[in-house]
Amino acid sequence: MEYKHIFLDTNILVDIVANRNPFSKSAIAIFDYCQRKKVKLYSTSHSVATMHYIAKKMVDEKELRSIIEDLLDTISILAVTELTLRKSLKSNHKDFEDAIQIVSAQSIHNMDCIITRDLKDYKHAEIKVLTPDDFLNTLN
Repeated sequence: MEYKHIFLDTNILVDIVANRNPFSKSAIAIFDYCQRKKVKLYSTSHSVATMHYIAKKMVDEKELRSIIEDLLDTISILAVTELTLRKSLKSNHKDFEDAIQIVSAQSIHNMDCIITRDLKDYKHAEIKVLTPDDFLNTLN
């Protein structure tokens, strides 16, 4: 399959930024593929803040900020607006944080998929949801 627009869940960002093994291997492979194939990556402002909060326990603050700055060069960040929050609150998704991710991903026309390690909270997503390994397997 050929991808053009991919949304990355917070856990994928944390995997790559904090180099969480064994998950970082797949996350790095996804980034590498997307850069080679010029696939546009997306995530939310909320994810970046959450990622920083989680990763600062594992990565030096100065290094973490540099990594995030580099990450912002490769990912388009979708703002979590009041409208996004209201749509998420009214959605059928049980987990509010994941609803924010899904509603944000839906705001991009032709979003191909959401990549997450948390499939259970995304089972009612209106967009295809793949684990990192499942995504990588679709490329072969």
